[in-house]
Amino acid sequence: MSPFELSTAADAAAAIHACSGNPAARFIAGGTNLLDLMKEGVMRPAHLVDINTLPLDFIRPGESGGLLLGALARNADTAWHPLVRERYPLLSSAILAGASPQLRNMASNGGNLLQRTRCMYFYDLATPCNKREPGSGCSAIGGLTRQHAILGASRCCIATHPSDMCVALAALDAVVHVQNAGGNRAIPLRELHRLPGEHPEHDTVLEPGDLVTHIALPDAAQFAAHSVYLKLRDRLSYAFALVSVAAALDLDEDGTVREARLALGGVAHKPWRVPAAEDALRGRLPDDDAGARAAEILLEGAAGQGDNDFKIELARRAILRALKVARTGTVTNSGDNTRRQQRSAAPQQRPYPNDRRAP
Repeated sequence: MSPFELSTAADAAAAIHACSGNPAARFIAGGTNLLDLMKEGVMRPAHLVDINTLPLDFIRPGESGGLLLGALARNADTAWHPLVRERYPLLSSAILAGASPQLRNMASNGGNLLQRTRCMYFYDLATPCNKREPGSGCSAIGGLTRQHAILGASRCCIATHPSDMCVALAALDAVVHVQNAGGNRAIPLRELHRLPGEHPEHDTVLEPGDLVTHIALPDAAQFAAHSVYLKLRDRLSYAFALVSVAAALDLDEDGTVREARLALGGVAHKPWRVPAAEDALRGRLPDDDAGARAAEILLEGAAGQGDNDFKIELARRAILRALKVARTGTVTNSGDNTRRQQRSAAPQQRPYPNDRRAP
């Protein structure tokens, strides 16, 4: 690893000051992604600012409803929190589908948002990569592309965003709150991450010194009884999604859709959501015909690179499957297993609520 300076922020203002206007400085919380990149030499920050002492590890109801997730709350604590399990089972399932228990115990919510896109060439210093070294070329195009994007890609980059949590947050209309030297601002989750375009080195719209403080979830009680996070991957655990689907339905008494939420993961540089696909489900039964139309809209413009051509059909089938499962009733992920949660079921709590060990 390259030498770097490490400092601990006394407060948010000090942390922001240390990183403002300095692209060589980085905030560090759990470090589950950043430290790997530093060890591989992919990222070489000159200054790390430890923000773990900041009071941002909260999970609490919002003043006007919904739920606030502190940027420093750990992924495991978020997934197993009773309010998340009860009100946002889609988010709980998505988090538990990602990484491993050990990583979820360390990874922070803010860090999960800011993971770098995953691509074997990004990690391989011997190959050109526009994300790592702008203007050097994209080795993935014409290379091995099984894991790569089918939507929103560019001639400069075809990498995919790795987060499962962000796919659920996109479906739930989450808003990311950011603080910097100029004040505070709120960014809808679906606007936080960028498509690669001509500058794939920029994963998000954030600037140096922007500190994520928390994530705000609007009330989503209408979706709690009919949601699922479906993740298709090469192995059951500790693998990135080939395709994932976050599906949430608000059903009328006759089973027709009042409102729907659909987002895809593993297919683009960011969680992929097209509101027109959700509109196509409204007022209809979420059957194969309606699902096929929603899938057609969601996947419009999808294009493979050879090795990943199969992901287009896989995504279409995954959307149909997710809608079918969500229509029947919420399925929650309990780590290694899933269970169907009925509307009257009490939320499952961790045996040790304040313990960050694997549940």
